[in-house]
Amino acid sequence: MDFYIQKQDIVKALSLTLGVVEKRQTLPILSNVLIEVDESSIQLTATDLESQISTSSNIANYISGGKTTAPAKKLSELCRLLPDDSEIHISLDGDKLMVEAGAGRYNLKTLPSEGFPVFEDESGGQAIKIDSQKLKNLINKTSFAMGNQDWRQYLNGLFITIEELNILAAASDGHKLAIASTNLDAKAENNTSGIIPRKSINEIAKLVGEVEGVVEISLSNRLIKTSTPTTSFVSKLIEGKFPDYERVMPSGDGSVLKVSTKKFSQALSRVCVLSSDKYRLVKMATSKKGVMISANNPDQEEGEEFFSTTYEGKILDISFNVNYLQEILSTIDDDECDIHFFGADKGCLITTPKNQQLKYLLLPII
Repeated sequence: MDFYIQKQDIVKALSLTLGVVEKRQTLPILSNVLIEVDESSIQLTATDLESQISTSSNIANYISGGKTTAPAKKLSELCRLLPDDSEIHISLDGDKLMVEAGAGRYNLKTLPSEGFPVFEDESGGQAIKIDSQKLKNLINKTSFAMGNQDWRQYLNGLFITIEELNILAAASDGHKLAIASTNLDAKAENNTSGIIPRKSINEIAKLVGEVEGVVEISLSNRLIKTSTPTTSFVSKLIEGKFPDYERVMPSGDGSVLKVSTKKFSQALSRVCVLSSDKYRLVKMATSKKGVMISANNPDQEEGEEFFSTTYEGKILDISFNVNYLQEILSTIDDDECDIHFFGADKGCLITTPKNQQLKYLLLPII
């Protein structure tokens, strides 16, 4: 293996792999990145046994090809710190990866590529194409509601379902539920669904944030694969059945509080400076002219603010965790949103007049 590559090209490729590289070092080779070089390109692959990313980049000059594995973090940090616009010379000398640029010469210990675990290519999954911005938006609107190390493993990820001309994402931690969907340009051949782990969703979000245009998603019973022109990311799915989100969604006519998304969020922020650090509870008392927002804490400090707005329905008092409510409001792009109440002991439904494909459910504190 002997080749030259521009600094910006290898730094960008290595940065994509770092999120997947195993940090716990259960196996030494999982801290390495697989390097494969041919006449025109370099391909880098990283895995933690639950997910895998492979990305390719052009090389500046090819002398000889080959493959090996090298410490991902060290190689990335070294290349990042080399002078800008450097042309980096990388070669393999025995079990050492030689890195040269300018007056600097560096070597890193390698491990044989034969011991690097690579995912088997699994065919037969439902493949769709989707605009990268649409996919990024789906993830941003819902992934914040995922569980984090919940004993119910099926909550620790993002549920994706593909049906004909629609793709839907849903996430819940048992306190809040987020649902968003978008249309596809072409009809899917088969309906399919799966739960993508939290770490993998974060990597997919990072990947689609780097590209413009169309990305491909392939979803099988066991794996999800997301592909761009230069990068593919594969992840195992979480086993288990995601809760029936349609069943828990409130039905019927509720009371509706219409608010300016930004101004209501600002009012919540002011009042909840004085809420309990432990419970972060905010109380709402509705009236025909709006809603009184209040909070207090064990130091007997209190804050309240009347938010004047349109309210239609039954008068009620209800309490929420303000952090959960603010998380929801922060994902809403529309200037206005509607908060639907169905009773003081029932979850509220948050929607926006301009986007019927976006829904949030927030359970109260009783």
